[in-house]
Amino acid sequence: MAWVAVDRSVKDIRRRYGEGPLDRWVALRDDIHRDVCEHGFDAERDAFVQYYGSKSLDASLLMIPLVGFLPAKDPRVVSTVLAIQRELMYYGLVLRYPTETGVDGLPPGEGAFLPCTFWLADNLALAGRHQEARDLFQHLLELQNDVGLLSEEYDPVARRQLGNFPQAFSHVSLVNTAHNLMPVEGPATHRSKH
Repeated sequence: MAWVAVDRSVKDIRRRYGEGPLDRWVALRDDIHRDVCEHGFDAERDAFVQYYGSKSLDASLLMIPLVGFLPAKDPRVVSTVLAIQRELMYYGLVLRYPTETGVDGLPPGEGAFLPCTFWLADNLALAGRHQEARDLFQHLLELQNDVGLLSEEYDPVARRQLGNFPQAFSHVSLVNTAHNLMPVEGPATHRSKH
């Protein structure tokens, strides 16, 4: 997200929406990108990881193509998405990260994080896996309550919503994914190009 902040500042300056030290920020953006690609990608695991030196995955890595850091079809993104599907999927939904590592200081265990599952659908769509993306989106829509609201997490075993309710983060993700699945250019495609 540090890269995103600098990248968007550079783009704003280039569009003449603001002012700033353009050359310095372009260099900083490129340095951050290079550093993340070098230290955040574990070649042995063939995936980006939760933090430098970690072997664990984190579903926030699904944001890499959504913010335009790398294209969805970049081999490192493709292999990271596959690793997340293999290791963080829980009854068809995405867990944020393996909670048993204790990296967050919280006790192990939580439900699947709904925004992350929407992000996976976005990644599938951007990678050209449209039917899988639509199927996952449909599955997520089926988790809404009787008035169409979602929480932040879902327990697929107990079949109930968990955590903050209603959760705006889940609903914003739902709207973005709905747009990303439309035949016209959605927000993730737009952000990755501009």
